[in-house]
Amino acid sequence: VQLQASGGGLVQAGGSLRLSCEASGRTTFSAYTMGWFRQAPGKEREFVASIRWSDTDTVYADSVKGRFTISRDDAKKTMYLRLSSLKPEDTAVYYCATAPRQYGTTWSEKFYHYWGQGTQVTVSS
Repeated sequence: VQLQASGGGLVQAGGSLRLSCEASGRTTFSAYTMGWFRQAPGKEREFVASIRWSDTDTVYADSVKGRFTISRDDAKKTMYLRLSSLKPEDTAVYYCATAPRQYGTTWSEKFYHYWGQGTQVTVSS
């Protein structure tokens, strides 16, 4: 499985972005759990959000709850992350990840088997 993340950029505080993560390879995409993580300069990578087989089965980090929305389009093999009300502290490289299973600690990096290359999000104050 290969993952390609895109959609990052420079945005002012309070603005919005939509990140995409497209999967390729011989996969039954709908059977995969998808997740977003981020890593700010000088900090460890942290969990942002995850989604299982439906848009209602989601988990969010407390720091983004109510501002970010994760979703998926299985027909397009693509996952999205809508970032709203952005803050300078949201500045980071955002990574998408996936695993061919549904149950477990989807907020842990160890849950995931495949990772994308990351896309930079920079929020100016």
